[in-house]
Amino acid sequence: MIKLMSDSTCDLNDEILEQYNISLVPLNVTLEGKHYKDRVDIMPDDLYAVIDEIEIPVKTGNPSPEDFYLEMKLAVENGYNEIICINMSSGTSGSYQAAVLGRELFFENHPESEVKIRVIDSVSMSHGTGWLILKSARLIKAGMSYEEIINFVEMYKYNTKHFLSVDDLDHLIKSGRLSNASAMIGKLLRLKPIMTMKDTKGAIVAKERGRKRVLEHYVREMKARIDREITNFIIIGYTSDRSMAVNLQNKILNENAFDGEIFIMQMGVSVGAHVGLGGLSLYFIEKDHMKDNLMINEMNLIRERKDKMMELIRKYQSKK
Repeated sequence: MIKLMSDSTCDLNDEILEQYNISLVPLNVTLEGKHYKDRVDIMPDDLYAVIDEIEIPVKTGNPSPEDFYLEMKLAVENGYNEIICINMSSGTSGSYQAAVLGRELFFENHPESEVKIRVIDSVSMSHGTGWLILKSARLIKAGMSYEEIINFVEMYKYNTKHFLSVDDLDHLIKSGRLSNASAMIGKLLRLKPIMTMKDTKGAIVAKERGRKRVLEHYVREMKARIDREITNFIIIGYTSDRSMAVNLQNKILNENAFDGEIFIMQMGVSVGAHVGLGGLSLYFIEKDHMKDNLMINEMNLIRERKDKMMELIRKYQSKK
C-alpha cells in the first residue's frame, strides 16, 4: 500500500486528509513567546485574529528529522510498505531536508526493512504542494503504482502554477520568502503585487491596482496557461477573508474559464504567518513551464489594452 505524507504547509483541508488518509508532520510555530504545533494546537483563525496586533513577528520552524521518522515508522506499523513524502519547496523551508534525514533515520533504525520511502521537493508552497498531493491521492486510488506516482510528481511539479496576492509585503519581506529584488520592486510600486514561484522562491511577476484587477489577472492568465487535460480541479486559497476566494470562484464560473472542480481552502498557520491578512491564491497545472515576470506581464497588459482601443477606433471609424 502507498502512504502519502507531507508537512503541514500543504494546507489541504481535514476532509481531504481524512478521505485519502494523508499524514501531516506539523511545523513549529512561536507566537508571542508561546510554542505551538501547526494544526495541532493552533489553528489559522487563532493566528489571523491577532497577527496585526502582535509586536514580535511570528516564527515558524521546521519539523525535526525525528518527527518525520516517527510518522514514517507509524505508517509502516499500520501496514504501508511504500511511502511518498512531498514537502514544501527547499528554497523556502528546511522541511524537505528534515524529511530526507528522517528517511535516513528510519533505515538506520530498521536496516533490514524492505519498505520504500521517497522524499520529494515539491518546489511549491501551500496549496501548490497540496495540489500535487491531492492529484497523487486520486491517481493512487485509480490504480497508479508507486514508481508511476513518483514519476508524475517529479515531471509535473515544475508546471504547478501559483498565483498569490497580498494586501502588503511586510510579512513576506520579514520572513525572507521574497527575493531582495522582488521585495524592493514591490515596495516601490505601491500596488497590489502578484507573486509566483521562481527558482524555488517567491517572486513578484505582476502588479495590479485593486482586487478587481487582481481577479482579472488570475482568470486571464489561467485561461492562457492551464493544461486542461491534467487539471481537472483547481485550488483557491485564502488567509483571512473567504469572500475574496468566493469572488474569484464566481468570476471563473461566470466567464466559463474552467469546468472542473474548484476547491476553496484556507492557508494554514505556517504559511499565513508569512503571507498575512488578505492573501488570495490560485493553483493549477500549466501547459508548459511558461516564462512569467514583471516585464512580460506588463507587455501583455499593454497589448491587451491596445487591442481594446483598436476595437473602439474601428467602431467609431466605421460610423464615418
